[in-house]
Amino acid sequence: MKTILVTGGTGTLGRQVTPLLLAAGHRVRVLSRKPHSSDQIEYLVGDALTNEGIDSAMAGAHTVIHLAGGPKGDDEATANVAKAARRAGVQHFVYISVIGANTLPLGYFKSKFGAEKAVRDSGVPWTILRAAQFHELTLTVLQKMAKLPVVPIPGGVRLQPVDSRDVAARLVELALNEPAGLVPDLAGPRVYELKELTRDYLKASRKHRLMMQIRMPGRAGRAYRSGENLSLDGATIGKVSWDAFLAEQIR
Repeated sequence: MKTILVTGGTGTLGRQVTPLLLAAGHRVRVLSRKPHSSDQIEYLVGDALTNEGIDSAMAGAHTVIHLAGGPKGDDEATANVAKAARRAGVQHFVYISVIGANTLPLGYFKSKFGAEKAVRDSGVPWTILRAAQFHELTLTVLQKMAKLPVVPIPGGVRLQPVDSRDVAARLVELALNEPAGLVPDLAGPRVYELKELTRDYLKASRKHRLMMQIRMPGRAGRAYRSGENLSLDGATIGKVSWDAFLAEQIR
């Protein structure tokens, strides 16, 4: 039985990772910014970005699964967690990143790539999994776009959304095995044009909106149009499709 620390254990992905770890018979500790209570999980209050509570959370942990993240500061927060893991003698550091972290010229992706570097340079044996956009995030974006009377669709943008349950299962599999470095990407079973995803959502939610194609400018637009956010060769493919997820969420 190992003690496994999960940062971000109360988020979309963390809430699916922790039950799988418990089912496998391990002690689960969760670092969270807010207090929680559970008979099965040890919750500790801390913040990766401010470095609060990190060292105490690491004490005695064999493995760290670092899921905590945000729109900014992932590189700094991950460096804090990785340094604490090294001080505590952690044996395996597992990090969830995003496909395109090393190629897309946007702040979020650059921060993720910086976080990857912090893990690689930490001195702790590590595993990094890059995943596509989660179905949940894709749905949230589409819901916000559909609030507009005319939905803007950046032309040529394709996504390969993956189910967070598939990501959770893969992360736990990786965490319970030996450190493996950068493993194959995890993507959804199908590539969609953004207009397809939007049309599917509008139909499922019985909304009627006009869609207007626009051009995404600059380096970011070129990167998306060339598919740098996709993993078309050699990726691990998730089982749950966008269509199946959408049917579950919208009835």
